Amino acid sequence: MFENLDAVILARAQFAFTVSFHFMFPAFSIGLASFLMVLEALWLRTGDGVYANLYRYWLKIFAVVFGMGVVSGVVMSYQFGTNWSVFSQKAGPIIGPLMAYEVLTAFFLEAGFLGVMLFGINKVGKGLHFFATCMVALGTLISATWILSVNSWMHTPTGFEINANGQFVPAGSWLAIIFNPSFPYRLVHTVLAAYLTTAFVVGGVGAWHLLRDRSNRGARKMFSMAMWMAAIVTPIQIFAGDAHGLNTLEHQPAKILAMEGHYEAHAEGAPLILFGLPSNEEARVRYEIAIPHLGSLILKHDPFAPMQGLNDFPRDQWPPAPIIFWSFRIMVALGFAMLGIGLWSLLARYRRKLYEWVWLHRAAVCMGPAGFVAVIAGWVTTEVGRQPFTVYGLLRTAQSHSPLAAPAVAVSLLAFVIVYFFAFGSGIFYLLRLMSNPPEPHESEPPQVPQRAAGITPAPSLGAPLPLED
Repeated sequence: MFENLDAVILARAQFAFTVSFHFMFPAFSIGLASFLMVLEALWLRTGDGVYANLYRYWLKIFAVVFGMGVVSGVVMSYQFGTNWSVFSQKAGPIIGPLMAYEVLTAFFLEAGFLGVMLFGINKVGKGLHFFATCMVALGTLISATWILSVNSWMHTPTGFEINANGQFVPAGSWLAIIFNPSFPYRLVHTVLAAYLTTAFVVGGVGAWHLLRDRSNRGARKMFSMAMWMAAIVTPIQIFAGDAHGLNTLEHQPAKILAMEGHYEAHAEGAPLILFGLPSNEEARVRYEIAIPHLGSLILKHDPFAPMQGLNDFPRDQWPPAPIIFWSFRIMVALGFAMLGIGLWSLLARYRRKLYEWVWLHRAAVCMGPAGFVAVIAGWVTTEVGRQPFTVYGLLRTAQSHSPLAAPAVAVSLLAFVIVYFFAFGSGIFYLLRLMSNPPEPHESEPPQVPQRAAGITPAPSLGAPLPLED
């Protein structure tokens, strides 16, 4: 049944499928952990119970998201050994220590304080509980830092040498490996994307409940905070994305040319191709709609600057242009839609109609999943654009996979699809159920051990009988 399929394509599909599921959860938990930190800080500073109430509301959601992120991440690590053993053998001396640092720093930090954060509301003092929340938020950012350093090194490898066994090994300082040329740009762009993903989920949930009850104070507060994030961070993200694109043009020009659909060189300025149907076989974009010189203006800040074309590179080094041409446009379109929502909210806020403009609320509900779609589209653009290499320019994907037969990979891929849609589909359904409940004046906490049974006297903290709602 599977004999005629390509084992490499199947292994790539399996990794793409699992990482797409996994990427959604950290993209949400990174921003949500920071949002919880802000909520608790505002409660401690102002004493306003609405912040403590929202903390409890989103803490339950964070617990589920964090758990699904950990489980889906464990699966991915096994694939390095099962499907990509040659890559692991050759790049292991670089990749392995960086992944270990992520576990030793970020994961241990998160695991150490997560229990206090989730179940210590009635058991520890306010300061210690807030410190635990801060450490979990910091841990998510440290985790993203190490993982993105690994990924960035695969795109812009530096600080290495190749030994007699054909392995990539450190040459000199590890700082050159960690802080490789694309790492700062990718880190900023990805973390901001995580914050925006969370902001639009929070804003969408707040808008959903405002459409049903404008007087719900918790819904009003979460919608207002999310719209501030959308209005402030989206323009920053657009500039960060532009800087990341310029860095990619410097180090991976073929990726940018494929994203833009430039097969032919342009000596007097490249156009910006808005839409079309790229074809690597025909080396052209069919039915293109383009704006003259705008491509050079965006990429080189000079409308008449010359631009290379994919034809200047060997064909066996071309990435799949049709895929990343459209994934890039999906990401950009959603980015500008986020900007539009942010500006719309500023207008509503200026006119004191933030909680009354129904169409703004409906638009925010529709944009709730936009961050997830944007981060997946961005990931596809980045990773498919690196092809045909796993380590850019040095190790090809076709040389990186394990010596497995196509049927074995196909069966495991099918098993992943079935299990993932059942397990994570159920988890996502449960998250939607949690979000469909409006924030109540007195939110419950995550389940915890009864205090009397545990022999613990409650401390005056977030769980104490305080005026949680005005």
